Amino acid sequence: MTRTTPLGNRTSTVLARKLGGELLRLRDAAGLTQRQAAEAINATNSKIVKMEQGWVPMRDPDVRILCEAYGLEDQEALARLLELAKLDRERRKARGWWRGSVGDGAMAEFIAMEDVASRVRTWQPSLIPGLFQTSGYTRALAVAEGRWEDPNEIERIVEVKQKRQGRLLSEDPLHYHAVIWEAALRQQVGGHSVMRAQLERLLEFARLDNVRLQVLPYRTGAHPCIAGPFSVISFAGDKALDVVHADTIMDMIWVENEAESDTYATLFDRTSRLSLAPHDSVALIDSLYKEM
Repeated sequence: MTRTTPLGNRTSTVLARKLGGELLRLRDAAGLTQRQAAEAINATNSKIVKMEQGWVPMRDPDVRILCEAYGLEDQEALARLLELAKLDRERRKARGWWRGSVGDGAMAEFIAMEDVASRVRTWQPSLIPGLFQTSGYTRALAVAEGRWEDPNEIERIVEVKQKRQGRLLSEDPLHYHAVIWEAALRQQVGGHSVMRAQLERLLEFARLDNVRLQVLPYRTGAHPCIAGPFSVISFAGDKALDVVHADTIMDMIWVENEAESDTYATLFDRTSRLSLAPHDSVALIDSLYKEM
């Protein structure tokens, strides 16, 4: 697991670390040293170190030559690695709308990943997912958290979260599969009126073709994702390499190892199968909305 670092040309990014980790895995499997890898692309050992740790953007020719030296014959796998390299280069150069709003820290990197992702699967046991939240719900959470005393700072957080929802409504929308525990629907965040508006917003988003919304009911009992919230973020199609984002009380954590990412995806799929079907989930949300 890796904590986030600032964006930039000379910093370690999520996509570059993911790509570097895959290249390291291939090099180890081939039994080659860093020196041998460096010789293959006519570079120094330090460059291989920086590439494998995600500190530098990677050129397509270097990725191709290294994969050939490592014996990678799967052209689809190579194409996925090249796509990650391309996405990382684009993210390093981009000056997205969020940069002036959230700086260059962990949240900026998360929004950058969300902006370039093709699909997100998210599990939320206690909160409404951020891309579904109303302004009132987000504001109530920020006030309750107590980290921000300046009302303007809280409003900035609210504005950023509302802008993020544009990814669900764009011409090339994010495919978003959310599984929410029933408790998140019943917790009175912000009071009666705020929560009623939030449930109404959920019903609106559930109608989108690119959104799949499911509710895990109380009656399920123990389940595979009981430990905590996370999101599986996919890039460049269904077969692209995934990364996992998990929130803790103090930090944002990225899970970039392929085996660990696959484990999270498997746990999500199991929990999804235990959840209500989308139609039944909407019916439950609608019944709670009408009760309010």
